[in-house]
Amino acid sequence: MEFEAIIGLEVHAQLLTETKIFCGCCAKFGATPNSHTCPVCLGMPGVLPVLNKKVVEYAMKMALATHCVINPSCEFARKNYFYPDLPKGYQISQYARPLAEHGHVMVETDGGRKKIGITRIHMEEDAGKLLHDEHNPVSYVDLNRTGVPLIEIVSEPDIRSPEEAAEYLKSLHEILVYLEICDGNMEEGSFRCDANVSIRPLGQKEYGTRTELKNLNSFRNVQRALEYEIKRQRYIVENGGEVIQETRLWDDAQGVTNSMRGKEEAHDYRYFPDPDLVPIVIDDAWVQAIRNSLPELPSAKRERFIRDYEIPAYDAGVLTSDRALADYFEDVAKRCRKPKAASNWIMGDVMRFLNDDKRDIRACPIKPEDLAEMIKLIDEGTISGKMAKDIVEEMYQTGKPPQTIIREKGLVQITDEAELTKTITAILENNQAQVAEYRGGKEKVFGFFVGQIMKATQGKANPRLVNELLKKLLAG
Repeated sequence: MEFEAIIGLEVHAQLLTETKIFCGCCAKFGATPNSHTCPVCLGMPGVLPVLNKKVVEYAMKMALATHCVINPSCEFARKNYFYPDLPKGYQISQYARPLAEHGHVMVETDGGRKKIGITRIHMEEDAGKLLHDEHNPVSYVDLNRTGVPLIEIVSEPDIRSPEEAAEYLKSLHEILVYLEICDGNMEEGSFRCDANVSIRPLGQKEYGTRTELKNLNSFRNVQRALEYEIKRQRYIVENGGEVIQETRLWDDAQGVTNSMRGKEEAHDYRYFPDPDLVPIVIDDAWVQAIRNSLPELPSAKRERFIRDYEIPAYDAGVLTSDRALADYFEDVAKRCRKPKAASNWIMGDVMRFLNDDKRDIRACPIKPEDLAEMIKLIDEGTISGKMAKDIVEEMYQTGKPPQTIIREKGLVQITDEAELTKTITAILENNQAQVAEYRGGKEKVFGFFVGQIMKATQGKANPRLVNELLKKLLAG
């Protein structure tokens, strides 16, 4: 029997606000445990939450960027459950009246572009973090993360393969980082995902029993966990068993999912409107102001780069994967008027240097105007492509402009026809045997002469001119 997977993803993105969602505590990652806390985020009796307006605006940005409808009124609700890292005994989230609904993102699949629906985007506070002692049977709780602002992005069950799931996640990650509302750091938990997956016989309309997968901390792990879980469920069904609705943990080391607990339903959390927080009213003027503040988004930028700069789709995809990288490319391309050359140098040497040093493009020592100048010098014939390889590395190591490096190292390309003719003639006279071989039909000897000329000129001879003059003199 043929089966198809039904996958929906719940993505939590930590917002890049300075302070937490309902108090003035710092929201930065990595501080000493329990140092970024106060009576509000510790859930002390009698305290009242105060909403951080920036959280609402950041959430609205993501809603608009993913084509969601922003509700004119939304409210916070209490999600009740007990866990040691949840000091209040409930999480402030949204349920019946979320911020935004009915959006979508487009992803690239093997069958072309596909629309993945977004059910809702809502705001909530994060819980704390449990730290388990490897040597003693105890756990510690760090409440620094308690109250850090999150948005939860819930997809429709439109995803049909682990590959589609990974592409959808990458699209959301890209948008969040472009909007500069989330740093997207999966290792620190700034961008994390839970997956709901079930299988059904191909052609069947009813959904099968779903399981929820947790502990998915990379795009690769999301794909691997879904692949495993689909195989596990298929094996159960094909052998006459029934899939149990439950929450399962992904074990990266073993490459398997393990049962964690029974899967809760919404009514298990006893949601009700939070009495300490008034509903949020969002008028059209506020929505329009946020819309006007949005940057050009990745998909639109990719299409524009392909159209305006006439670079391949692959190049555009790489260059727009990061907003700062896209800005760097565009700065270079506009200055040198050679977009494809700019793309080649950035995707090649520049990115290789940065990757080797684990640096971001924002920390690149090569200024866009200097890289553009170097591309111009190649185009004008002042330096060769081979020289440029050495020059761009020196630019990266020192931060110096190309003209300075060329002057200091005497790297100007020889384009004087008379000077090159004199050099080539001398080499031919000193290698008469090879000249005879070439004129006798052994054309491979041509490369020998080119090598000798480059050696004699210390690599400074213009390659195109060398080839032209050499052929002319050998024919003579």
